Amino acid sequence: MTSEAATSAAPSAVPGGGPVDLGDGRVYRYVVPAHHCFVCGELNRRGLQLPIYASAGRAWTDLTLGPDFVGWADLAHGGILAALLDEVMGWALFEHDCWGVTGEMTVRYLRAVDVSQPIHVEGEVTQVTRRLFRTAGRITTADGHVRTAADAVYVAVAEPRRSELKAQYRFRLEAVEGMERP
Repeated sequence: MTSEAATSAAPSAVPGGGPVDLGDGRVYRYVVPAHHCFVCGELNRRGLQLPIYASAGRAWTDLTLGPDFVGWADLAHGGILAALLDEVMGWALFEHDCWGVTGEMTVRYLRAVDVSQPIHVEGEVTQVTRRLFRTAGRITTADGHVRTAADAVYVAVAEPRRSELKAQYRFRLEAVEGMERP
């Protein structure tokens, strides 16, 4: 993984749901207080504890799974791959100032993922309506092959709950110096 030397904060999301302007070419890391999320939570000892990055309308993370995430042989468990895709597609919603829950997700397992192989997991919002956000995600390997792909629909939570979540998680973006978009 790349160094996480965070610097000045990025512009915050536009109240009411407009996207954050990340058109400055910089890479940002999503920052929230320590929590128990399986994929990104720092307090989950059994979880992946992954940093999530954003730039130009996309969210991503890079990792090597390792033997704890085998389904069989040396291949990644499909549920773990789905969880990774759900995570990055869900984080992509924040550029739209949206807190949402997964309503539907379709995962296509195109090629096996070896747990010893580095992977790049990326998601983006592809369509926005009043309360629905359609997303696409993919897992690729260093050779550029797409191993797993997904499409999902997220449902934005109602305003009172959004305000509660924002207060609880104190979400912000921090610029990461020296890191380029993949």
